[in-house]
Amino acid sequence: MIIVGCDYHPGFQQIAYVDTETGELQERRLRHREEAEKFYRDLASRGVRVRVGMEASGQARWFERLLAELKFELWIGDAAKIRAKRVRKQKTDRQDAQLILQLLLEDRFPQIWVPSWENRDLRQLLWHRHRMVQARTRIMNQLQAVALNEGLRCKKKLWRERGREQLQSLPLAPWASRRRQDLLELLDRLNPTIAELTQAIEQEAEKCPQAQRLRTHPGVGALTALAFVLIIGEAERFDCGKQIASYLGLVPAEDSSGERRRLGHISKQGNCLLRFLLVEAAQVTVRNDPRWRNQFFHLAMRRGRKIAKVAMARRLAVRLYWMWRRGWDYQQLEQFGSHAGQPGTGHGVQSITDVMIERPAPLH
Repeated sequence: MIIVGCDYHPGFQQIAYVDTETGELQERRLRHREEAEKFYRDLASRGVRVRVGMEASGQARWFERLLAELKFELWIGDAAKIRAKRVRKQKTDRQDAQLILQLLLEDRFPQIWVPSWENRDLRQLLWHRHRMVQARTRIMNQLQAVALNEGLRCKKKLWRERGREQLQSLPLAPWASRRRQDLLELLDRLNPTIAELTQAIEQEAEKCPQAQRLRTHPGVGALTALAFVLIIGEAERFDCGKQIASYLGLVPAEDSSGERRRLGHISKQGNCLLRFLLVEAAQVTVRNDPRWRNQFFHLAMRRGRKIAKVAMARRLAVRLYWMWRRGWDYQQLEQFGSHAGQPGTGHGVQSITDVMIERPAPLH
């Protein structure tokens, strides 16, 4: 078996590899893509098992596809944990490759979970729609600014038929008129694209039983449910809701020592798209659910609206996790879920008084 430690860069990779049968250690610097592809195809032609370890990084899709085609083992490691295992203060590409190889040989390589190719492709659908919506929002904001500068204040009515007619009828200078026309044309091209992507997301969510179950929660639509399933991947990877909140970056950063405890802003170490969608979905839930609304305003009065929004998003993420983990829909969650902090007892749970009344006292 040949074990390869790879320090990957967009233009090249530095590798250190060893043959476990002969113990021969070699180092090479491979340029992308021709030189690297030739090297790994030559290894495949030798008919030996190959395991490649590398840090999690971007711009490596083609490399992962190549190794999958050659049926090589690819271990992707946590870059932060690998960096923490470095002892020497000197850092070079050669030393990085040697460190990864050493961790592989000593069975200390911090391997992470990697989503499937289908999962990654569906994530591209979510990201593409998200970026298109962001571009449309920028265009709409610019058109609103053009209207406000000319004394036309319509807010959302600007995007209706009458509001658009008023916007187009405004007398503008030549280049301002050109800007208005170009922005309107871009907006007309983006709207059908976003509608098509939204429909595709709806269809993919209908194919996913987990996403369909999560959609039963108020405020959670197809986009949020599908994004939660794709980004979390497997509910069994996490043991509790606290780990989900930490994975999504919804827990505060902490710098505590001794008797001093200091909590800062949220860590934001998770997926920014899912975190954004959870905050948006939590606000919809607050508007539709009286209990969530009461908790939100209670938190907002004590800590501010921004912190309250993040707190509700974290609560929503934990609830979605348990719905997925236990196979419950929203009604089952309300019936059998946690009722801590609520008056009375939960559905299906008798109070002590009811138990004493129904169960006669034992005869002595």
